Amino acid sequence: MDEQYDVIVLGTGLTECILSGLLSVEGKKVLHIDRNDYYGGSTASLHLNQLYTKFKNGATAPESFGKERDFNVDLIPKFAMASGEFVDILYHTDVTRYLEFRQIEGSFVYRDGKISKVPSSNAEALLSPLMSLAEKNRAKNFFEFIQNYDFENPATHQGLDLNVVPMSTIYEKFGLEAGTQDFIGHALALHLDDSYKTLPGRDTYRRICLYMNSMVRYGKSPYIYPVHGLGELPQGFARLSAIHGGTYMLSKPVDEIIYDVSGKFTGVKSGSEVAKANLVIGDASYFSTKVTKVGQVVRVICLLNHPIPETGDADSVQIVIPQNQIGRNHDIYIAAVSSAHSVASAGHYIAIVSSIVASGSGDAEAEVAAGVALLGPVLEKFVHVDDLYEPIADGSSDQVFISKSYDATSHFETVCADVKDIYKRITGADLKVEGKVKRIEDDE
Repeated sequence: MDEQYDVIVLGTGLTECILSGLLSVEGKKVLHIDRNDYYGGSTASLHLNQLYTKFKNGATAPESFGKERDFNVDLIPKFAMASGEFVDILYHTDVTRYLEFRQIEGSFVYRDGKISKVPSSNAEALLSPLMSLAEKNRAKNFFEFIQNYDFENPATHQGLDLNVVPMSTIYEKFGLEAGTQDFIGHALALHLDDSYKTLPGRDTYRRICLYMNSMVRYGKSPYIYPVHGLGELPQGFARLSAIHGGTYMLSKPVDEIIYDVSGKFTGVKSGSEVAKANLVIGDASYFSTKVTKVGQVVRVICLLNHPIPETGDADSVQIVIPQNQIGRNHDIYIAAVSSAHSVASAGHYIAIVSSIVASGSGDAEAEVAAGVALLGPVLEKFVHVDDLYEPIADGSSDQVFISKSYDATSHFETVCADVKDIYKRITGADLKVEGKVKRIEDDE
């Protein structure tokens, strides 16, 4: 460890591992350290006894659940959009060779007191109870507008410049009902709240196109998920870094982060060892004085012995509960997977209910009660509330580049945005994910 590196990375969360892999591929000498004895940090997948140890004061999991290592329970639930930037990064880096993905079977939305499937075909759309026949015609006109819209061709704009016109005006133009707006904005565009309606429609347009393109890619739903859980993802990027010369050290405490007299990062001390580098990347837990708290997320991990009711016995689902349907200021997300994804023993399901915690909330768990109520009987649940942090500075002056905490969104697109932002601040160049990087076969 007592040597000079180009980059030191602290923490093995997904963001850190992606950046470690990308920079290693580009020939940077990378040292990657984590105080934990497992990969993934807050994006790890835990075995059942690890879960009980973390959240139940060291209790042992009941034998009725089966083998504890049959469970790989995500601490932070997210799915990959099949046509999203995260999948592009996976293919670009060839990390897909370490992973196997399965499709999530269904995408659902909560409306008017019941769960309804988000249509995955024209036939399903015609039969869907989400809208009346007249509203379906109005929605059809809206989606045709989205599909035909060309930013370079004003003839396709119908008088609506998406760079300027707010989304509320676009909804009004097509006469869409409030419930349909909830469906489009929260189940398709996957906005966390309704603030998007006051903003220009371009971002919502992009989000709807991403959802639709991802749905077309595989059918059923737009989401895919790694077999054995999300913990496989940081491990895959860690392996990429390692075969390109990166050095990994788990269970390695970080006793001090060293700066020169001007406040610029110079190295990391662990015990009597000091590693020096030109810059450091890390999660907020390593830089408490350089981050600011921007909110909280509550996540309730529930173990079930049945599929979620009203989902057609699907082995995996995402359910979005739009804020307006339950009188909140933020949506609730439910992500459910099962033994079909090798994350639970046979006959068991893992459902994780998540949402942003309202400011001043005295009972975070109560804020997602409407989501937990949709699951049916729960065998066991684990509740955790995580603070959300963002870096105070961009890292240019002190060469400290800190990742944002993982938000309540149900997919990896915000993670990708953070990766691209940090990458550009470090290298001065945009991250390009065109084609695959040159493969270096590992020793195995």
